[in-house]
Amino acid sequence: MKKISIIIPAYNEAEALPVLKERLDKLMESMENYEFEILFINDGSKDNTLEIIKEMRQEDERVSYIDFARNFGQEIAMMAGIDYATGDSVIIMDADLQDPPEIIPELVKYWEEGYDDVYARRKSRKGETWLKKFTAKMYYKVLQHVTRVEIQRDTGNFRLLDRRCVNALKKLRESQRNMKSMFSWIGYKKKEVLYDRDPRIAGKTKWNYMKLIDLAIDGITSFTTSPLRISTFIAIPTFIALFIYLIYVIAKCFIVHQVMQAYQAIILLILFFSGIQILLFGIIGEYLGRIFNETKNRPLYLVNEYNGEKERNE
Repeated sequence: MKKISIIIPAYNEAEALPVLKERLDKLMESMENYEFEILFINDGSKDNTLEIIKEMRQEDERVSYIDFARNFGQEIAMMAGIDYATGDSVIIMDADLQDPPEIIPELVKYWEEGYDDVYARRKSRKGETWLKKFTAKMYYKVLQHVTRVEIQRDTGNFRLLDRRCVNALKKLRESQRNMKSMFSWIGYKKKEVLYDRDPRIAGKTKWNYMKLIDLAIDGITSFTTSPLRISTFIAIPTFIALFIYLIYVIAKCFIVHQVMQAYQAIILLILFFSGIQILLFGIIGEYLGRIFNETKNRPLYLVNEYNGEKERNE
């Protein structure tokens, strides 16, 4: 009997967990030919999320949990789930039921047909603002153009991964992570499943625009050095424009006998090149910051306890 691990990061999801467990129970009953593990990652929740998960484990031995020492973020929580999962495949989904468990049988069906990464692509995104949908669409367009790896559009973390995908991801230990890009980077045989994303069943989203911007920057800088080439792309047309402008000024002086005021030209040039320098320093600083964080070689996360046992983190 094959084993499937369902990885569910949770941060302040106490309201949603009972409904989630009820729907997962129905799912597992309908898939009696498989063994299941439900692996919750408590990402430093401040409500009674952990207590509810512990109660679930007492009632159902298929439930496991990891309790972080503090909040490390969803990207790290997913990686912890991948590290601890024991199944032949893993399914990653959110605790807020925006990812409906009812399509898991379809994911498993394509896995049985030989696909290694069966990802769920959103046909619609209920409960999200027009601005969030628009910015997400533009982000995927930019990411696809600046990276050499094909990135799946309108696709989140909801997917099934075969054990060999899991083993590949466990080798990627960088501290600033973008799992969506990593899923694409490892390759393997992929299959798309379309679904309608539901609104949150309870609680409020933990993502704000600042966190989404940070995630977007991580996604771009993790898998491409294209932004560093901006200096070249800017420098070439800049010098061409300056050369043309220089010819224009000289010609104007000889033909029309009209001289440009020196202070005007100086101010424009200073502002122009200062803006370019600030932009380029910011890009270089972003990459230097990533190098700085990686050279620390810190662990991705620290676990307080795993299934009731205190972790020594050795």
